[in-house]
Amino acid sequence: MAHTLIRRAETLLTMDDNRRELTGVDIRLRDGQVVEIGPDLPLNGATQVLAEGCVVTPGLINTHHHLYQTLTRAVPGGQDALLFGWLQTLYPIWARFGPEEMRVSALVGLAELALSGCTLTSDHLYLYPNGSKLEDTIHAATEIGMRFQPTRGAMSIGESDGGLPPDSVVEAEADILEDCIRVVDAFHDPSEGSMVRVGLAPCSPFSVSRELMRDAALLARDKGVMLHTHLAENEEDIAYSLENFGCRPGQYAQELGWVGSDVWHAHCVKLDGSEIELFSQTGTGVAHCPCSNCRLGSGIAPVRKMRDAGVNVALGVDGSASNDAGNLIAEARQAMLLQRVANGADAMSAREALEIATRGGAQVLGRDDCGQIAVGKRADIAIWDVRGVESAGSWDKAALLLAGPTTVRDLFVEGRQIVRDGHLTSIDLHTVVQHQQRLATNLMS
Repeated sequence: MAHTLIRRAETLLTMDDNRRELTGVDIRLRDGQVVEIGPDLPLNGATQVLAEGCVVTPGLINTHHHLYQTLTRAVPGGQDALLFGWLQTLYPIWARFGPEEMRVSALVGLAELALSGCTLTSDHLYLYPNGSKLEDTIHAATEIGMRFQPTRGAMSIGESDGGLPPDSVVEAEADILEDCIRVVDAFHDPSEGSMVRVGLAPCSPFSVSRELMRDAALLARDKGVMLHTHLAENEEDIAYSLENFGCRPGQYAQELGWVGSDVWHAHCVKLDGSEIELFSQTGTGVAHCPCSNCRLGSGIAPVRKMRDAGVNVALGVDGSASNDAGNLIAEARQAMLLQRVANGADAMSAREALEIATRGGAQVLGRDDCGQIAVGKRADIAIWDVRGVESAGSWDKAALLLAGPTTVRDLFVEGRQIVRDGHLTSIDLHTVVQHQQRLATNLMS
């Protein structure tokens, strides 16, 4: 394995248990782990990476994405729609995807995340048209070199049964459960330092049956994997739950076994006080997706109330069809700003938002081995050059979300450098983007 010494970091934001901020220190990476932190460490045959004039942070962690959507950014007809109308515009386009669209869109989305400082991402893939499979995205993550937690999503209620998606992109529930077993058995690695962990993720309570939600929870616990879905995203979501289930989304989730430390829900914009308390008491996680919530007019999630109540909150960029971008450091800034808009300028600091993007993500995804820079933790590290125009004049270079770059200079995952001097080392990004554009053009025509 690589042996690397990061030398003379101007500031190291460790996000360790004591939230230490160190200056002028070195970090030694070996065998995928951080093995030593301190000033003036000996080289001892390591590859040297100079970090003078740089802020070093743990790699950021993204807990909600739909990577396939990088092929459908800014689609006319969906640009100004609310959630349900937006979905009805996009579903017929996604129904024309195949394995190549899934793989290439995942490569582009993962590359975008990596350049924004992300070392670990989940993905929620819930439709499998024309022979697509979950491993189309897993192979892409392996090619990029990113730590990956894909979820086997699903939809089973099509238009003919009163659902939103076309019948062509829904599956029989027995087939869904069978494939869930297949992908967990084939790809899930629960070990420390794992590069791939698989979760189960029926798309939403309005796109699958009550029975599938319950069966997925039972299967996940039998297999020892995590559960993920969308919940309480906007007022339409709440109204649907009240009309069809006779209760709010949080109560519905609780009835079906969808609470606990092995569960995280995306969005949760409309959770009320009792649901926040339920999530706090059960250790249920939340993936907060501020940019997508703004884009779709869903509202501002009560993140301040959640965190004050002890809810585990992380960040998600959501899909690029509802965000149009996949920049995780920008997402953290947006999270900070929205809480200030809703609750005042002192509602969330730049450091707290960065903590949500690192330690918060690790906690929600059950990754005690990630999210901080400390001896014995995984060597997932972002290096931010703060000598450029974005940080010029900043008195506090460590306040990256106030004045700092939105792309990394260098990025390490499991001690391997996947971004060097602002460029991916693992793929020819220009060629991949050209391929992506050809696929998008074909879909448009």
